[in-house]
Amino acid sequence: MAPTFSTSDSLYEFVVKEGNGVKGLVDSGLSEVPERYVQPEEKRINKLRTRKHNIPPIDLSKLKGPDHKKVVDEIVRAAETIGFFQVVNHGVPLELLESLKDSSHRFFNLSPKEKSLFCPGVSPSTKVKYATSFAPEKETTLEWRDSISLGYTTDQDALQYWPNQCKEAALDYLKSASKLVRDILEVLIESLEVKVEESIVDIHSGMKVVKMNYYPSCPNPDLTLGVGPHSDVGAITVLLQDDIGGLYVKLDEDNNNNNNNNNNQKEWLEIPPIPGALVINIGDTIEILSNGKYKSAEHAVRTSSKSRVSVALFNFPKPTLKIGPLEELVKKDGVARYRRVLFQDYMNNFFTNTHHGKESSLDFAKST
Repeated sequence: MAPTFSTSDSLYEFVVKEGNGVKGLVDSGLSEVPERYVQPEEKRINKLRTRKHNIPPIDLSKLKGPDHKKVVDEIVRAAETIGFFQVVNHGVPLELLESLKDSSHRFFNLSPKEKSLFCPGVSPSTKVKYATSFAPEKETTLEWRDSISLGYTTDQDALQYWPNQCKEAALDYLKSASKLVRDILEVLIESLEVKVEESIVDIHSGMKVVKMNYYPSCPNPDLTLGVGPHSDVGAITVLLQDDIGGLYVKLDEDNNNNNNNNNNQKEWLEIPPIPGALVINIGDTIEILSNGKYKSAEHAVRTSSKSRVSVALFNFPKPTLKIGPLEELVKKDGVARYRRVLFQDYMNNFFTNTHHGKESSLDFAKST
């Protein structure tokens, strides 16, 4: 028999404080979405008002060869417009991607007691965090997602502190995907056609976090969100989707060709799963560094009647770095669209607030 929650506080206690997560709710026999998870109508993603991203994935193996310029142009065009693209022949073994999805399921299928050993305050490392929603202590409406974040310091720490169910696959993914992160960042920075220090890629992407997301089956996906609208704060993110899908990117006015949109809402574009592909999205750090030439992507996740996993590799600057537009670009553009900010301050602004769209984070760095 499914538990009943007399108050929002009792639901919060069960899901957040006791570590049951959304999966605990679903496993208890839940037949309808609790009120605390029902998104306001204006924030929901109506599938009837979306369209699918139908641009073919970019073949990264062709970066080295006669098609180099064509591939560079494809990457730059995507970064300048929607900030999202998919890649194939990326160098990450396909069997590793399958192992990664399997290991994610293994972790999230643990008992609540076992998973709660990685909750903040009791986790064996401050770099390892099991959580639910995004900022449940501040959110009026909770997100339909459980997750575990695995911050990387050294191989030794990863093998010691990351959960046994997923540590080896997650570490292999981090190392394997870091090569394509470097290749893509080098393409984007070289295409800005300004002089930069050789270390610029490492400086802006040297802090790495693997995040495994679990979106349990939802009784009514139309009412909920797995992740609310936001942009990523780092340089770029590499995302593995399973075959269920649910990732959406919000188009800005320049890319929104739907002139029949009477209520001025921006259009959601679905990023459908492609077997063997990885999703790349541009983060705020690269939008700021490029003085707005490249666009970080506002995105969200819609839930499904089937459970779903995804695994992200985030690539951040170190917290002590001041991020800002490249000086030569500011001279060429005649204006600095963003100010220089300490990345730690930028992260604090993002992680201490709820998901409220891209501008809620980027505004922090905009020139006044």
